[in-house]
Amino acid sequence: MSDATRGTAGTPGDGTRAVRAGLPEPVKHEPTLPGPVFAAHFHLPGDPTGPYTYGRDENPTWTLLERAIGELEGPGRGDVETLVFASGMAAISAVLFSQLRAGDAVVLPDDGYQALPLARAQLEAYGIEVRTAPTGGDAQLEVLDGAKLLWIETPSNPGLDVCDVRRLADAAHAQGALVAVDNTLATPLGQRPLELGADFAVASGTKQLTGHGDVLLGYVTGRDAEAMAAVRRWRKIVGAIPGPMEAWLAHRSIATLQLRVERQNATALRLAEALRERPEVTGLRYPGLPDDPSHKVASLQMRRYGCVVSFTLPSRERADSFLDALRLVDDATSFGGVRSTAERRGRWGGDAVPEGFVRFSVGAEDPEDLIADVLRALDVAAG
Repeated sequence: MSDATRGTAGTPGDGTRAVRAGLPEPVKHEPTLPGPVFAAHFHLPGDPTGPYTYGRDENPTWTLLERAIGELEGPGRGDVETLVFASGMAAISAVLFSQLRAGDAVVLPDDGYQALPLARAQLEAYGIEVRTAPTGGDAQLEVLDGAKLLWIETPSNPGLDVCDVRRLADAAHAQGALVAVDNTLATPLGQRPLELGADFAVASGTKQLTGHGDVLLGYVTGRDAEAMAAVRRWRKIVGAIPGPMEAWLAHRSIATLQLRVERQNATALRLAEALRERPEVTGLRYPGLPDDPSHKVASLQMRRYGCVVSFTLPSRERADSFLDALRLVDDATSFGGVRSTAERRGRWGGDAVPEGFVRFSVGAEDPEDLIADVLRALDVAAG
């Protein structure tokens, strides 16, 4: 490995790690990344020993992907385990429902992913107390007392607020609580929650981790063996497992993660700077902007700021006109893909945002082309 490909202190850089993550030891005449293993069962004479017995429990294609994600979320750590799931919500649910019991209390963000209220309703139906507070200003600290689990989403989706993960984790651990961080928007190349003190890093691999808008996937990476055993047991019970083809596609896609992240994040900053000059744009948020309310905290714990920019246009009609006028941007939900997407989040009804609020996911298009398209669409919408 040349010096140019190394990270700090002689460790591999992000690009090197991404393209090599999870690969098996080389065997002559074997592929460098084996194809997906399609198997509901495996040959199993005698006692059921060994890693592969039944397709709901383990799969060789998962194993390689889990190893790859673990190397990104916890590089150089021998105490990290990763489990992959059929979707991000499957991963989120696995942590919540494997760690909590009736009578426990959990702290959730009140400005996080819009499916969290669905999880809240189910938790409360099981007799679990749910407390909520905003992400910004570390407000979750105010409702932490006596909780069993603290759930952090930073940057929050879609508002892009950031909290101090280490501060919250230290406070939670002092009270005996576990800490999970939704790392979907940042990706492991943006921040590593386990290094900041979290017990779990959880994410939807559907988004920027795989980055092509063609795979539903989730994962949980943890550093506590007992807690992760409970997550594994939940996956077995519920059967929320990814297909081998999805797992293989995800692993293949991780090889370009660093390239995609660098391009998308750099363009996101340029787009945010361009939007800042538009008088009709209010509430502009991007943690990479030096004057963003989250920038100070984000710069202390994030290495990259993500590919999502959020802002508000004067009305629902103005936002819809803007989205209709875009030529290089798909009006679609989700984020993190190589093709830029944007949507008016108020159409779903689950986020506390203005009617003209737009979540914009920056793709891998040429920055000049994308920004020109956005500015032109804003002009058209202004009509």
